[in-house]
Amino acid sequence: MKKTLSLAVAAALSLGSLSAQAVDFTFAAGQSSDSNAVFRLGAQWDWDKSWLQSSTGRLTGYWDAGYTYWVGDETASNNSLSFSPVFVYEFAGETVKPYIEAGIGVALFSSTELEGNDLSSSFQFEDRLGAGLRFAGQEVGIRAIHYSNAGIKQPNDGAEAYTLHYRLSF
Repeated sequence: MKKTLSLAVAAALSLGSLSAQAVDFTFAAGQSSDSNAVFRLGAQWDWDKSWLQSSTGRLTGYWDAGYTYWVGDETASNNSLSFSPVFVYEFAGETVKPYIEAGIGVALFSSTELEGNDLSSSFQFEDRLGAGLRFAGQEVGIRAIHYSNAGIKQPNDGAEAYTLHYRLSF
């Protein structure tokens, strides 16, 4: 009970600190590993921290929360909500800054069936790799995102999404 209460307090404090920071909005469109359309709306909060700063670039990151709509043709469409911490290495640049990113978070799907894949559980881990360009308060890039329950329940078919995304900073 004490552990649960401690986790709840830590989560509330973390979410409280997020609300004080500026929110950026993202839109992504692409396709799944089964060639069905995927659309994602997201919100991001920068960590406002940098590590390993040099003339080459810096390591930073952000929190990402998103809603994804998976268009289905074999089975009904699916929806997922996700939350991830994402590390970003941003290369130095005057007006355009290339970057690479990686993160591991969690997701909840509305159904355990996705394009003929059996996810076995609504709870999934979300692994992502991406790259792109930042410029003038905006960002464009590509991402590969993999969903899997990490073998918590079998079968563990998993799913992937490959998207182009756009981010607008306020």
